Amino acid sequence: MVVDPESVSARRRNAAVAGHRGDVATARRLVDDPDAGVRATALGALARAGALEAPDLAGAVADPDPAVRRRAAELVAQLTGDGVAAEVSIVGLLDDPEPTVVETAAWASGERTRPEPGAVARLAALATDADDALVREAAVAALGSIGDEAALPAILAATADKATVRRRAVLALAPFEGPEVDAALERARSDRDWQVRQAAEDLLG
Repeated sequence: MVVDPESVSARRRNAAVAGHRGDVATARRLVDDPDAGVRATALGALARAGALEAPDLAGAVADPDPAVRRRAAELVAQLTGDGVAAEVSIVGLLDDPEPTVVETAAWASGERTRPEPGAVARLAALATDADDALVREAAVAALGSIGDEAALPAILAATADKATVRRRAVLALAPFEGPEVDAALERARSDRDWQVRQAAEDLLG
């Protein structure tokens, strides 16, 4: 079926279909489309077709539209930072002006097999200072996944945040040991939020 090439929805559909069919030529052509939604879909299509290259990912990280930057971070997470993603930095996205991009980049940073240099320090700052609670939550979760001792003060501070962040913070304490950790978990056992209490109970055994 031939779809109108001038239609944005048609081009986006063509990009999606290209990924499923392994049509690398179409996906690569559409990754530079004027429409951000088409570009993001084409980027995913290249990944699905096994044809994603580091320059594609790096270009998406620097894309002017947040939807494409988010998609780039998602693909880095999907690849656990390995393969072509190993050559692509997303630390800069942790300072993105769009909070949803920062949230996704924080999550992706925690999914990397090897944390990027500078990621822990930036995530720690976000965990305590970000205005958006979803960003703080994602940053705390990423710090727990990374398990770097330098992140412990930020995670401990997050145990006093709002309930959704506190739950993440308690779970993020799993890789850590010490009297401060024990004390934070004991406090969490009597938290007013039952999910925080349950997370603490699970960790304390």
